[in-house]
Amino acid sequence: MAESYMLFRKVEDFLGAWANESGGTRKILGALTDASLKHAIAKDHRDIGRVAWHIVCSISEMANRTGLKIDGPSDKAPVPTKVDEIQKAYDKSAGMFLEQVRQYWTDDTLKQVDDMYGEKWARGLTLGILINHEIHHRGQLTVLMRSAGLPVPGVYGPSLEEWKNYGANPPEV
Repeated sequence: MAESYMLFRKVEDFLGAWANESGGTRKILGALTDASLKHAIAKDHRDIGRVAWHIVCSISEMANRTGLKIDGPSDKAPVPTKVDEIQKAYDKSAGMFLEQVRQYWTDDTLKQVDDMYGEKWARGLTLGILINHEIHHRGQLTVLMRSAGLPVPGVYGPSLEEWKNYGANPPEV
């Protein structure tokens, strides 16, 4: 397991990575519309709202398994029908998570092992998996957003719609 995921050894490194990645998630969530939340590309697959809500709910679900106390929504909670409710819940959970890691964990704490889904994960591994999990579902959201006709904001560089802001044409497909 550890070989395929980022492993944080310093709290400071995680705090910087989390600030960057949660900022990217905020950009994606900010591009959603209330009408888009029910958009799915296939029957019996997660729609935009469910994927976005899953990102939100996973923060507290995973963090609480490590002994942190994040007051976030349960994955069993109904998916909100308004984007601003999803954004507010994300901001609250992501902010609490960041603050609690900063306040309660040290570099040595990252070596502590917790039971995570029947496996033993060092907390530094859990932090890496949580970030990768969020990136994974953010990618799913961008595909769903494209199929819903929404513009996709760039996270690691300009998206198709953003190249003009740089005075350039988008790369050829």
